[in-house]
Amino acid sequence: MHIPDGYLSPQTDAVMGIVTASILAIATKKTSKTLSAKYIPLLSIGAAFSFTLMMFNVPIPDGTTAHAVGGSLLAILFGPWTAAIGVAIALVIQALFFGDGGILALGANLFNMGIVLPFVSYAIYSLIAGNSVILSKRRLVGAAIGGYIGLCAAAVCAGIEFGLQPLLFHTANGTPLYSPYGLSVAIPAMLFAHVTVAGPVEAVVTTMVIAYLQRTNPALLELRNPSESKSTAFRFGKYVIGLLVIAIFTPLGLLASGGAWGEGGAEDVKAQIGYIPSGLEKFADFWKHAIFRDYGIAGYDQTFWQQALGYLVSAFVGVLLIGLITYVIGRFVGKKSQSQS
Repeated sequence: MHIPDGYLSPQTDAVMGIVTASILAIATKKTSKTLSAKYIPLLSIGAAFSFTLMMFNVPIPDGTTAHAVGGSLLAILFGPWTAAIGVAIALVIQALFFGDGGILALGANLFNMGIVLPFVSYAIYSLIAGNSVILSKRRLVGAAIGGYIGLCAAAVCAGIEFGLQPLLFHTANGTPLYSPYGLSVAIPAMLFAHVTVAGPVEAVVTTMVIAYLQRTNPALLELRNPSESKSTAFRFGKYVIGLLVIAIFTPLGLLASGGAWGEGGAEDVKAQIGYIPSGLEKFADFWKHAIFRDYGIAGYDQTFWQQALGYLVSAFVGVLLIGLITYVIGRFVGKKSQSQS
């Protein structure tokens, strides 16, 4: 679901960037008012969990791959506005340092995975869970259905963005300038991967974590209602260890053969349709500064074990970067809280 550069026109990138930046500005303002500085480490863990989860590619029956995002879980824990910030941090780092998703297309990717996914998931979760007690099974059902539909909704948005390109941007003879896949191709392709596999994975992961927290630390499920939470002391050590264990297993994502639909380079598009759209060719290599492109180490990816090492290094570098960014955010929130007190 990470749209690369070149698939969307500059006009589309600009519109999506403006819309997304506006929504994230609101999210930042709301988060700064509602999220206590002491919970920033938990947000850091959530953002890093989303980052590592997206490294676990799962095979799709049509020979492609897809992945879950983790935005549903963050929405349930923090609410959709803060979840948008957490997923956005992960996506920005992926684009800048690992070349996963385009820089020009960052607004579209943030909108799909960082806004549509958590807001749709949270709305469905809230509708099903209602005012049930924190240990209610209804919350698990809401988490599962919300995670599944939320990810599928994000996939539909990506499909629409792909599919509108040949309709709106083409040469005089109708040749697409950017994404060559129309709505009748793009939406079914995106939906198939996420309805059949990635959506269920998002649902299962979200439900398992919520069920675990219900058993071990239900107070973490009351972060959005601090007045109702009787416990304010949280120990993050075991969650950090759990995150590091997940990072260690990220090379399992390499076992899924094939690439995600719509994430291939210019040559992949040429192999499918016989030519490279001129706009796609022009912008496909816009960002050449990714240090660990495709989660690998340049010149050290000939064998599976070399690729696995690149994945491990990328996972830990990504987690470290997220930790540093959220540390800075925590310091800012802390100082702001002190100045207001």
